[in-house]
Amino acid sequence: MKFHILTLFPEMLEHGLHQSILGKAAAKGKLSFHIVNIRDYTQDKHGKVDDYPYGGGAGMLIQAQPVYDAYQSLLRKPEKKMCITATETAEPVKKLRTIYVTPQGRTFTQDMAREFAREEELVFLCGHYEGIDERVLEEIVTDHVSIGDYVLTGGELPAMVMIDAIARLVPGVLHNGESAETETFHNHLLEYPQYSRPEVWHDKQVPEVLLSGNHKRIETWRLEQSMVRTRERRPDLYLQYQTKQKIIHTLAKQKRKYIHMMEQLARGMAHMVYQKDVNVLLQVEGSRSYAIYAESPAAAGMLMESLGGAGMLQQERFSLVTCQETIRELLQDQYGLKVKNVCYQACYTRKEMLRVSCRNIRRLTESDLPYIVSHYQDRDEAYLQQRIRAGALFGICKDGEEQLSGFIGLHEEGDMGMLYVESKHRRQGLAASLESWLINDQLKRGEIPYCQIEEGNDAVVGLQKKLGLYLCQEPMWKLFFG
Repeated sequence: MKFHILTLFPEMLEHGLHQSILGKAAAKGKLSFHIVNIRDYTQDKHGKVDDYPYGGGAGMLIQAQPVYDAYQSLLRKPEKKMCITATETAEPVKKLRTIYVTPQGRTFTQDMAREFAREEELVFLCGHYEGIDERVLEEIVTDHVSIGDYVLTGGELPAMVMIDAIARLVPGVLHNGESAETETFHNHLLEYPQYSRPEVWHDKQVPEVLLSGNHKRIETWRLEQSMVRTRERRPDLYLQYQTKQKIIHTLAKQKRKYIHMMEQLARGMAHMVYQKDVNVLLQVEGSRSYAIYAESPAAAGMLMESLGGAGMLQQERFSLVTCQETIRELLQDQYGLKVKNVCYQACYTRKEMLRVSCRNIRRLTESDLPYIVSHYQDRDEAYLQQRIRAGALFGICKDGEEQLSGFIGLHEEGDMGMLYVESKHRRQGLAASLESWLINDQLKRGEIPYCQIEEGNDAVVGLQKKLGLYLCQEPMWKLFFG
């Protein structure tokens, strides 16, 4: 991922961004930092980039011209270093997502970090003095973002804070082997207290449970401590946690049927677009994928109206999943949604790890994209590329071979899928190895693995039964609009 930073103080960023984990990731080519000195693009012979604001007022304002020309330099080939003025007729090669760091923007969150991490390139515009001429902000800025309700001397520190949060979600930056998508404010709870050696320090003992070696007791203790800490320090987050747990508890009464919504909530993958009592409309973060649970058609209509009613539905292309026949009828009749396909869910609710006979499995990279595209026609290239960048696609090679023989992945909604094994390698246990490996990977993170099987796909149903997944006998409908 490439970060461009427009600033008046490049040295500050050069030192801060090339240290620790970010510096190592940049050295490996996982990240790239392109720092542009706005002062290099001024047309003033004295190097001046600011002036007094029209209408009076304290302080100086950064002028539009040097900011615009610095931004334009990003849209052209690296070798073109000359100053390009706003009056030139050259068209930009592409539009870059540009974040203006300002206390007037939306407050930066982990969800926002995940959204930005899906971009190939990001531009950060760091203000100084009393701000930047509004005209250039209107011209180039796509997002106004703040890190909190306070004022700093410049945008460099907030930019580094956001870059750090975004960069650690890029696959390959961290060394924990997990998908970037698994990192969240887990369950809306703050992290539990942690301890290291020595066991006793200043007469304070490490909690006995952490020394017990009993992983189940340790996980229970950590959850309890997270709840206590969140309730005391962030009652707002704790309220969200309670609301979410209430909904999960209701859905758990029909776990096989609603495992998709339970896991999307538990993994922090989705937010509640609208919620009243236990009626809820979820949206998977960064997508146009929704899921609905309603106790009546009237409640479902209320949830749908939260999207802005039919007016918004006519403008947005999206998909929506329901497991309720009466709700499906409502969505089709009143809102014009159409059935894309009918599926049955299967989930693995046991805690035992599965045997993996072929262990030559690895996380795929963009160099594998042509192979995936040529063998998997159900999704377009952009989607498959996005799943690779999310660290959610895995390939298998036969023992002793380097060539890929098949692959599997996690869809953006959280379900296992995209399972493919070349015909010449089938009936050799590769499909079972792929899915077993992916199930084990999710179990390590405390997740419940699940998949959605299209109606009539008996071969996949057979594989799920063989691996010990439980199949829901009631269908789910994937609908779409637009």
